[in-house]
Amino acid sequence: MVRLQYDGSGFSGWQRQRTGRTVQGEMEAVLERLCGRRIAAHAAGRTDAGVHAMGMAVSVTVPERWTPLDLRRAVNALLPRDCWVDEVVEMIPGFHARKQAVTRSYEYRIGTDPASRSPFRRPFEWALERDLDEAALHLAGATILGSHEFRAFAVQTQEKPDCRCEVRTAQWCRREDAAGFSFGIVANRFLHHMVRILVGTMVDIALARRDPADLGRLLESDPEVRASPPAPPEGLYFMRATYPTHCFPDLP
Repeated sequence: MVRLQYDGSGFSGWQRQRTGRTVQGEMEAVLERLCGRRIAAHAAGRTDAGVHAMGMAVSVTVPERWTPLDLRRAVNALLPRDCWVDEVVEMIPGFHARKQAVTRSYEYRIGTDPASRSPFRRPFEWALERDLDEAALHLAGATILGSHEFRAFAVQTQEKPDCRCEVRTAQWCRREDAAGFSFGIVANRFLHHMVRILVGTMVDIALARRDPADLGRLLESDPEVRASPPAPPEGLYFMRATYPTHCFPDLP
């Protein structure tokens, strides 16, 4: 398993597409160059255009001659500057980063101060420039904990009969630099745009733009209530995925 970091600003997302630069495309091109044949790379999550990753788990199967350390060095030597392999870990045969993930976690970062529009910050957070009602954020985070139907907080769900997700952590925190807030969420699965739509809705509540009760009504799929537009992609980070211990051959 390759644990990958990337700046999503210059990508059309993770998944390979007919047009546009993608993280999967860059990763598979490097692996093919190193291994002399096409190597499929499967990620734990399919991030959209502009979304970043701090620890994207990617499953690859390479020839046995590659040790984890040698593969990490070789891949990092060829990847573009906006991608970097943090570590390579040996997994059991047939391991699949998406299918075998137990949980996935994301973080969303919001800047509430004027300096959030700095060119060194704006590409990596939502430059909101407005303070938020912290108590309202905490209440909203607590509301979405547990198992719920999240259809109202996603797009492209027409063909999904099951939109139920189990949210295990949903916590808002003031950032250490006092420049805004971060939102951390851990769940067994996520729907398309789910985190960004949740953040957009919770921010509207914290700005007193909508009734806090809307969040519960949306979780109940009330047809008379619509979620807020999604928060911008540049504030979203895929943080990590977790796996059962049996997926790691070196563990007892």
